[in-house]
Amino acid sequence: MLVSLDAPYVDTSAADLSLAFGGPELPALYVLDLDLPGGRRIRLRLLGASHQVLLRGPAPAGTPDPVVLAETVACLPGRRPDLPSTVHEPADGYSFSATVLRPEPGGLSSRVAALRTELADDPYALVGVFPGDPDAVTALAVVPDSGSDSVRWRTWHAYPQTNELVLTETVVTL
Repeated sequence: MLVSLDAPYVDTSAADLSLAFGGPELPALYVLDLDLPGGRRIRLRLLGASHQVLLRGPAPAGTPDPVVLAETVACLPGRRPDLPSTVHEPADGYSFSATVLRPEPGGLSSRVAALRTELADDPYALVGVFPGDPDAVTALAVVPDSGSDSVRWRTWHAYPQTNELVLTETVVTL
């Protein structure tokens, strides 16, 4: 799903990002709730400062689905920027990786255009385009797998002002 956002960027480069777990749902510019195999639900949230993902597990009928994981990659006020390249917590079933790319001149625009085309009609994806530059995007895509106990999602954060593209991938094994 491709959405135009009516808000400026809050973060301005890859160096502004942090990875955080738990915490409240932050104010979102757009939210997409998805049902996944196995009775799980995932909430993709585009923030003015990047993204937040809430993974929910199944619950007994009549009770709210519990949050299994809340992951935020964003510019977080009061928090020192720190986006690790990897986090691997086998006991928690959590694995995260982040890569910062600095494409050749013109490369960011072609990567973002391809990403927008690839994800625009994907029912498990959300692409937010910020005003002022068609390359200013934050995108999230869930990779559903009905034959697995894991949930995987990827994100892209494009910063045309610094010619950076931040790629993340998370896998949660339940």
